[in-house]
Formats: sequence, structure tokens, C-alpha cells
Amino acid sequence: MVRRASVCPHDCPSTCALEVEVEGNRIGAVRGAAGNDYTQGVICAKVARYAERIHHPDRLTRPLLRTGPRGSGQFREIAWDEALDRTAEAFTAAAAKHGSETVWPFYYAGTMGLVQRDGINRLRHAMRYSRQKLTICTSICEAGWFAGVGGYRGPDPRELAKSDLIVIWGGNPVATQVNVMTHVARARKERGAKLVVVDPYRSGTAAVADLHVMPRPGTDGALACALMHIGFRDGWADRGYMATHADDPAGLEAHLATRGPDWAAAITGLSVAEIEAFAALYGSRKRSYIRLGYGFARSRNGAANMHAVTALATVAGSWQHEGGGALWSNRGIYHWDKTLIEGLDVRDLSIRAMDMSRIGAVLTGDRAELGDGPPVTALLIQNQNPLTVCPDSNKVRRGFAREDLFVCTHEQFLTETARWSDIVLPATMFMEHDDLYQAGGHTYIQIGPKLIDPPGECRSNHAVIAALASRLGARHPGFAMTEMELIDATLRASGWPDAATVLARRWVDAAEPPAVAHFHHGFPHRDKRFHFRPDWSALGPFGAGMPALPDHHPITDERSAHTPFRMMTSPARQFLNTSFTETPGSRRREGRPSVLMHPADAARLGLAEGARARLGNARGEVVLHVRLFDGVQPGVLVVESVWPSECYEGGIGINALTSDDPAPPAGGAVFHDTAVWAEAAEARERLAAE
Repeated sequence: MVRRASVCPHDCPSTCALEVEVEGNRIGAVRGAAGNDYTQGVICAKVARYAERIHHPDRLTRPLLRTGPRGSGQFREIAWDEALDRTAEAFTAAAAKHGSETVWPFYYAGTMGLVQRDGINRLRHAMRYSRQKLTICTSICEAGWFAGVGGYRGPDPRELAKSDLIVIWGGNPVATQVNVMTHVARARKERGAKLVVVDPYRSGTAAVADLHVMPRPGTDGALACALMHIGFRDGWADRGYMATHADDPAGLEAHLATRGPDWAAAITGLSVAEIEAFAALYGSRKRSYIRLGYGFARSRNGAANMHAVTALATVAGSWQHEGGGALWSNRGIYHWDKTLIEGLDVRDLSIRAMDMSRIGAVLTGDRAELGDGPPVTALLIQNQNPLTVCPDSNKVRRGFAREDLFVCTHEQFLTETARWSDIVLPATMFMEHDDLYQAGGHTYIQIGPKLIDPPGECRSNHAVIAALASRLGARHPGFAMTEMELIDATLRASGWPDAATVLARRWVDAAEPPAVAHFHHGFPHRDKRFHFRPDWSALGPFGAGMPALPDHHPITDERSAHTPFRMMTSPARQFLNTSFTETPGSRRREGRPSVLMHPADAARLGLAEGARARLGNARGEVVLHVRLFDGVQPGVLVVESVWPSECYEGGIGINALTSDDPAPPAGGAVFHDTAVWAEAAEARERLAAE
């Protein structure tokens, strides 16, 4: 076998540099590139088994036309020309009847490649179709981070290896970004660094930490405030740094005077001693690096929580030090010009933009999303599986069940969304096309070249968009370019080396100088200061009423007598959203849909290990198997992974319970902010039988 270079495209901040064994038109082992000083030869187990996925016998290889009821999975094979003609005709007819905004191209991060992911926007803008707010993953984090910092960058993540204290706050990199743990391990071995994990449950990362701090879900802001209170009280708050780098340190100190560990303990469920111990450890080590995850922001108060945690690094002045500060994402360092990829030169910002997290509301006629425009009667879906992944699945299904809705889905497997579509087009995987990658968790630009031919008649996202553009009469230079031509032109327009150079080098480091990355000369706000007092209303339409200074923002889906549990839907180690749910190795390791439940809660409900539990709220019900687990506070339930709906009794998955309420200030999915009731599944069944 020949070893070839590639890049992992999946929705992870690492976009790992890969080495892939290729023989003929098949791949073998997939390894991390040892020569890349971020990847360092390490990749997650699911990508290491990628041959299972790319050569899976159930891959879609021919276009399909629905012949039975929506969701039935009844299709017949058709030719590509017929599939594309039918799709273009449906879009044309819908636009003629309702106007162009009736068509909604819908996508997200099934691939992180810039050409294959974002090219759908070129068709959107050229045809004046409805725009899309990309809220499902990052918008809450974006607002919380930007509120204080003012830009999407921070200390180089390779500096973790030079830290004396690493705080993983709201993330589980053992499962979701394994390379972080490589650099953590080096810091622990070479510097005696300590690892603290702040997470409402004992995740795989928390299990190997020196200290696991386990607050109730949605209370991270209270914990951060108590830590800052102690910093002012005990003298490790860096007043000199704040005087030159923050907007209102005196106002913050006065505000925090009543937000000490007793106050936070009552909110978080932690003991005062736990909070004090965490504060003492953080305050004693200036090279303290907070690596912020996404999980703790997936709550109605998530943006306020993230802002409070970033404020902690400013109070301590840890940004000043190599191996110190905080990082959510470095995605702002690349200064891309994506005009050709996305058709930005033909974009019209007066065309409505709708919230992707609220696709159920959009498709069921909610005027809060539709505005005064037409209903959505045609969808083109790439890189997304909304029927399984988006909140309030029952509402999403009601929308997809409409007889006047045409859906074309471009996919690799017959997902739930594909089964509810009219036309299904077979898609390539990342080793079967060219693409360009950035990262959020490191600083490298990489190109993933085509390594093998796709099976059957699979086509890339770019090829499908260009073919539809030709049929629809869309005009833009990007439609006539190859993928590698788009990559080369985008690199050049953005001030980076050309494609041939990037391919020859394998990667180009876009890291900023340390003084810039650590904000030594000021933060990216106009006043060059970290904002303890953010203007939330400037960050989104729902900013009114958010805390003026870092605080606990009590707007979560609180437990009640009827719904006494708080449920989180955390990522599984072997799946990535709904990707890898089809591969045998990942399925076998994950087992079955389960709920992690504290033994005291299970005993009260009469549930034993492996018992069937029914969880529900006003939006729906699901049945899962119980796993007894003392790594949560009583009253907290954790459901790991987004299993396909067909794996659940009743045929609908965990997002039947999650809400599509938009989080302030700019919207975003609140997957970990769900109040539910729980009972033995047999109890309801016995009542029904009687």
C-alpha cells in the first residue's frame, strides 16, 4: 500500500492531518500525521477505522426517487439527469408560484471543507434563495466569547504543553477532540501540570483529571463569578493587568462582592470547599490555560456563562503568560476571501435569513422565522440530517410531512432525512474529492486531495451545485471552476501560498505572533479592552435583559414538580452527531441508546441497571435503557450520542425532547437545557393495558 496525505473533514476543531494507506481504489489504515506538531500522530478511533465507513456496503451509489409515503424508505433508482432535472424543475416551479425565497438551501458541517461545505451558498446567492442563520452549533459560543474578547482567536493551543494548569471547561476532548489530550499529557509529564475539568458529569476527560468540578447544568456563570470573587478577596486578581486591559474592573469587583462561594454553592450544587479548592489552584498558577468547550454554552444562558468564564482569565491576568489565557476557537485568524466559493459578490442581505435550529418552526409556518415572506416549499439539503439532529424532532417531522414540500437531499447513507426526501443524490466522502481546510482548535491550513474514486455514481457537493446551477440558469464564475481551481484561487485571494505550495508543504501555519494571540497590545474591541460590560444588544436580537456584568443568568428550563430532571444530550465517543452511527465498530462500542442516571434517582423510580425508562416532556417521549452512574448530581440525566431514530422504541430519537427556543442574544440550539420527567417504561404500559 502507498501512504498518502489527507485531512479529516469531520465536525471537530482538530481537522487532523492524516496518513492514509491506499491500494488501488481502496484505503487501509488511517493514522495521524506524525510530522504535524498539533496532530502528532494521534487521531480518534472512529476515524482510524474509516475504511469501515468509506467502503460500507450500505453507501448510496445511485440517485433515488421516492415511490412510497414520506419516511417509508421506498425509492427506485433513477439516472442523474432525471434527478437533477426533477430537482431544478421543482425549484423553478416553487419560485414561480411563491417567489425565490420559497427555496431554502440547508446545510451545516457534515464536512468542514470550505469548498464542499460552503459552496451551496453560491447557488443560494445567485438564485436569491432564502439565507440561513448558522446557529445550531456555534452561535451561542460566538456571542459569549466575542462579548468579552472581541474576536475569534486566542493563545496557540500548542501552548497547552507549556501550561502549569489546564482547565477543560465544558468539553470532553477525550471523545470530541483527542489531540488536546496529547498536549495535556505532555504538560503533566514535563511540567507537573494539573488538569481540572469542569463538567456536569464524569465524562471520559473528567475521569482522568486531577480535579473534576461537577456543577449543575447551566450554572457555570455562578461558579466563574465565585472564583473571581475569591480572586479579589485573596489577592490573586491582577489589578494592574485589568487597569490597562479591561473596561470596568472596579465595577466588576463591586458587583462580585455578593457573589461568593456560599452564593455559588447554593446555585451550582457544589460545596464551598470544592469552590475554594478550585480557586486556590487556579489563583496559584499564572500559566493557567482555560480550554473552552461547546457543551456548557448549549443552554439558554450559555452565552452569559461563556462570557463569565473568559472574564475569569482576565481577572487573573493569565493572558499575559505563555501557556496561559483562554481559547474557544482560532477560526478568526485565516482572513479568507470566500467570494468565489460562496458567491459573496452576488449576495443580497435584504433577502430573509432563517434560523436553521428552528427548521421545525420554519416548516410549520412560524411567522417569527418566515417574516412576511412565503412558506418554504423546497429544500436542498447537504451536510446535514435535520430530522434527527435538529431540536424538537416531532415538530420537524410535522414540517417534512407537508405534501406541498419538495425535498432533495445529497447524502452518503439513507439517513432519516434522506428517507423523508423526494430525491436522494449519492455523495462522495472526503478521500473522493478535493477540499480546503482550516481549523478552530489549531492554526494550520491544509488541502485534502482526492485519493480514490467514489463508488457507483457518487458526486461531490461542488459537482451537484454546479450541475443544478446550469439547469437553473444561475451565473457565477465559481460554477465553472474545478474544486482545485477554487482552492487555489481562494488561497491566493486570501493572501496565502497557492495550492501547489500548500500541497507540497502539507500544511501552512497561520498562527499569529504570541503578543497578538495573547492580546498584549489590547483586545480586538475598538477600545482595545476586554469587556466586562458587553453590549449584548449589539450581538443579537435577543440581547435585552442579559447580565450587565458576569453573573448567573437564571433563564434555563428549570426543573419542576412535573419535570424534576435536567437532561443533557452529550456527544458519544464513537459517534459524531449522526456520522459514524452506521459503522459496525462504532455501533458495537456504543451499544444502544441509554440514559445515565444517578443510583439514588433510579432507586426512587424503581429502575435497575438495564431497565427501560421513559423520559418525556410537553414536546414528546422516548424510551431508553438505564445505566446506573454516580458521576452526576442527583436530578441530572445524561443521554450520550445522537442515535438514529429507528434505534429507539417508537421510532423517534432524543431530540424529540429538546427545545428549539433561541438562546440569547443571537439564537442557537439549547441541547443541554431540557427539563424532563422519568418513569419506568412498564408503568405506562401497564396502565394502557388496564
